[in-house]
Amino acid sequence: MPETTPSNDTTSAAARPLGTLAGLRFTKGHGTRNDFVLIFDEHGDVDVTAEMARELCDRRGGIGGDGLIRAVRAGNLDAGADFAPDTWFMDYWNADGSTSEMCGNGARVFAAYVEREADEDLRSGLTIGTRGGPRTLTGLDNGHYAVGMGTWALGEAPEGFDAEVTVQGLAHPHPALSVDVGNPHHVVALPSLEALEALDLSNAPVVEPVPPHGSNVEFVVTRGGSLVDGVPRGRVRMRVHERGSGETQSCGTGACAVALAVREWAGEAAPTVWDVEVPGGLVTVRIVGDQTVLEGPAALIADGVISG
Repeated sequence: MPETTPSNDTTSAAARPLGTLAGLRFTKGHGTRNDFVLIFDEHGDVDVTAEMARELCDRRGGIGGDGLIRAVRAGNLDAGADFAPDTWFMDYWNADGSTSEMCGNGARVFAAYVEREADEDLRSGLTIGTRGGPRTLTGLDNGHYAVGMGTWALGEAPEGFDAEVTVQGLAHPHPALSVDVGNPHHVVALPSLEALEALDLSNAPVVEPVPPHGSNVEFVVTRGGSLVDGVPRGRVRMRVHERGSGETQSCGTGACAVALAVREWAGEAAPTVWDVEVPGGLVTVRIVGDQTVLEGPAALIADGVISG
């Protein structure tokens, strides 16, 4: 799996005005308030860099977002080498200028974007490329999309945990389970909503053993369950600190990791469908064998051009 690639450039974004990107067209979108700056660059004409990602995602001096997404054909960038050249590729950059393997909420917003910009018909599914591998996007009703999130793997944890997480707001380290859903996660169970709300995620939680490529860290509280059309559904609430972005209002891959971890802890009789409450709304995770499917809304809210 490709690792997150940090930038060595520590120059303040404030010292690099957006005027250097004058004329660049962009769209702002979000999926359950996980927000992104999007660029349509089918032929790979835009030289996306870590500096550019930081500038555009800066919430004070830029457009503002949890990440930058470029829609580009796979044949026009090195990261797309494993795909047919005409495959759409989601070139995803975190707000700190690092790249990431995959973003579930970003993939739904990407789906809405290529549906509009490239007139793609997603009703029967569209397979795209990402640094985490191929993903299939399907248009649903009422501005919702489903993302086939690929295969997953739990950490080797006979007792249900294989790590410890220390975070501000908890008095002592808590056990965690590592989950790989194309990018790395650690999931921590908490006893109450009060404990969840008390967390201070302004700084990154500390994970031991230290993950070699960093990790997204989710904190989760179970919320019971229900029957929908005769199918049992679990319900949980989560907060997340995303690698390279900080605390975000939602995390699609994190929702999948949470559903997988809670089902593992609950045992074989646990539901395979989970409604996941995030600060920005609600997403649904379906566990289908060794795959997960993420469902939720996506919205394109503004278009613009960077001025000089």
